[in-house]
Amino acid sequence: MALGAEAVHAANPNVLVILSGLDFDNTLSFLHSEKAELQFTGKLVYEQHWYGFSDGGNWEIRNQNDACGMVVDSIWAKGLFLLQQGWPLFFSEFGFDMSGTHIGDNRYLTCFLSVAAEMDLDWAIWALQGSYYIREGILAYDESYGLLSWDWCTARNPSFIKRINSLQTPFQGPGLPNSREPYNVIFHPQTGLCVLAKASKSLELGPCDESNAWNYTSAYELVVKSTGQCLQAKFVGENAKLGTDCSKPSSKWQLISNSRMHVSAELTKNGTRVCLDAGPDGAIITNQCKCLTLDPTCDPESQWFKVILSSRDTPGGSSILQLPSVGPWPPTSLGS
Repeated sequence: MALGAEAVHAANPNVLVILSGLDFDNTLSFLHSEKAELQFTGKLVYEQHWYGFSDGGNWEIRNQNDACGMVVDSIWAKGLFLLQQGWPLFFSEFGFDMSGTHIGDNRYLTCFLSVAAEMDLDWAIWALQGSYYIREGILAYDESYGLLSWDWCTARNPSFIKRINSLQTPFQGPGLPNSREPYNVIFHPQTGLCVLAKASKSLELGPCDESNAWNYTSAYELVVKSTGQCLQAKFVGENAKLGTDCSKPSSKWQLISNSRMHVSAELTKNGTRVCLDAGPDGAIITNQCKCLTLDPTCDPESQWFKVILSSRDTPGGSSILQLPSVGPWPPTSLGS
């Protein structure tokens, strides 16, 4: 590995040098005990892959909170630890079955997006192509992981393009235009949207570029920095609200479950524990916490929120990842 890196540097000292992991680039864990000894500095980047099928079937057989927590711990030990040591790391491959019919891949994706947002990761999707002229001896082989449809004319999964939009711009930088002092946003990985506080004191999901600047305090309060109002739970099944009395248990939001994505408080009236939940219309409500552990068939994703750091200061904007119609260019004919 070191010899290859030195060869790349010798050929062109102006490019970054990317070092890959072992086991199909799934692990860089060997760097816990042995670092790369190189003659150059300031241009080394590590890369890692992460797919749902790399996680040993855990997404299908385990409770989703338990699976996400366990797999993220494993991914951290395999490579994310390098970020804590100050090394650049990017996920040069992630992907999923874009038909939306693979339960394990769907669950993996939501967990991946939460990590990508929290760690402000750079990433690349496998794959762009919708099909192949020939693969595994099959003409016009369909690539179910492809961003493009079989005929390469449209997006295979348009909802994913919208969902990934918020992660195409860094949350923290470096290099953000008009960046500001870091603040918190509340990211909802199921939709790729963030929690917005409205003038009516209600909350709803919306584009992360339009998010309020929140402060998640050491007292577990979620406070809108511009107004000092805090997030409050009122009743089960009703909208979460903003208020000024932040001292009650209904304003103390703890991160529970093994995924640490259930944002939970106790109702002042009866002590019932509730979690933030995204309604079908995007409204933020408080419901009884669901799917916390054990049950592998229960879907917790509407209640998954990740409190992350952001330094963005540019409102609005459209998706960088645009897939215009570029055909029809069928890869080959299946007829005679």
